[in-house]
Amino acid sequence: MTYAEPPLREPDLPRTAKVRPTALRTGWTTGACATAATKAALTALVTGVPQGTVEIGLPAGRRVSFAVARCDVEPARRAEAVVVKDAGDDPDVTHGAELTATVAWRDEPGLRLDGGPGVGTVTRPGLGLPVGGPAINETPRRMIGLAVAEVVDLTEVGVRVVISVPRGEIMARKTTNRRLGILGGISILGTTGIVRPFSTASWRASVVQAVHVMAAQGERTVVLCTGGRTERAARALLPELPEVCFVEVGDFTGAAVTAAVGDGMTGVVFVGMAGKLAKLAAGVLMTHYTRSKVDLSLLGAVTAEADGDAELVAAVAAANTGRHAYELWEGAGLLGPAGDLLCRRVRQVLRRFAGHAVTVDVAMVDFAGARLVASSGRWVA
Repeated sequence: MTYAEPPLREPDLPRTAKVRPTALRTGWTTGACATAATKAALTALVTGVPQGTVEIGLPAGRRVSFAVARCDVEPARRAEAVVVKDAGDDPDVTHGAELTATVAWRDEPGLRLDGGPGVGTVTRPGLGLPVGGPAINETPRRMIGLAVAEVVDLTEVGVRVVISVPRGEIMARKTTNRRLGILGGISILGTTGIVRPFSTASWRASVVQAVHVMAAQGERTVVLCTGGRTERAARALLPELPEVCFVEVGDFTGAAVTAAVGDGMTGVVFVGMAGKLAKLAAGVLMTHYTRSKVDLSLLGAVTAEADGDAELVAAVAAANTGRHAYELWEGAGLLGPAGDLLCRRVRQVLRRFAGHAVTVDVAMVDFAGARLVASSGRWVA
């Protein structure tokens, strides 16, 4: 199969993400709000006292406080608390959502976490969550578990937590959940607990500024990461580089590369996960979800090039998400070969975009950012 170079595209920002006259506020993820509601409700159940504020820990270790909009308790039986999501200035359909946690004791020690009304149910693979279970992602699950453990000893008592979101099903109509097979409500999301306005012109400007700062310090290799997990992975791959060389680009790879070339960089390294890499391999340099989607036919072609059989090629081409394709490759023992090919395609796209005056290396890491799984050649997974 002959590889045809894709056209290079850098779509404009969504209309809602144009330049604003004032600084942008950060906000809280649905995962952080669900965690705060859970801790407030469980504290009320244990003490018999409704809670007005609650403090939780974020994944990076920071402690933050939330106002509790409502907290009801039936002593010794159940309690319920509501935390209203403030998304800051990020365009977010869940801004104002009432993240509700209902907690009760259970006979068996440990934590059982369920989804209630307004929280979506996973119906397809490829999301890193059990099919049939609630759409509560890994980091919020971990945050909720840690918050519960701050109140009770889960080796001695059992707690059931149900997260619900009034009007969540209506909110979900404005998301991509149905296309992904998440039905009946929104997803409980977040990897840091904080909503930063990644998809705004201000974030793009901050990416460009970070490259300029790096160049002003005489550095000549910029390492582009899509977020916190990929940055941690990148630092492990390149421990010799100073902190200033690592730039979280979010969706703005094209803007970062343009700035790097303009500042005379001689090396560009991109570290990402399967979904972003698939978009870049298709020639899309601004990867906001409203302006691009994963080209599954490209991933099918990569699968064939990696000697995947016809059945696997068809499965990948019909995958639910980039992550689903990754899981199919992994299950077939082709993650390394297919991942390497994908990284090489991204390298070709970035070299065409940047020009051949800079060297380009690309690495794919797993979804925890803990393990290198493929590269364009510089590293061996």
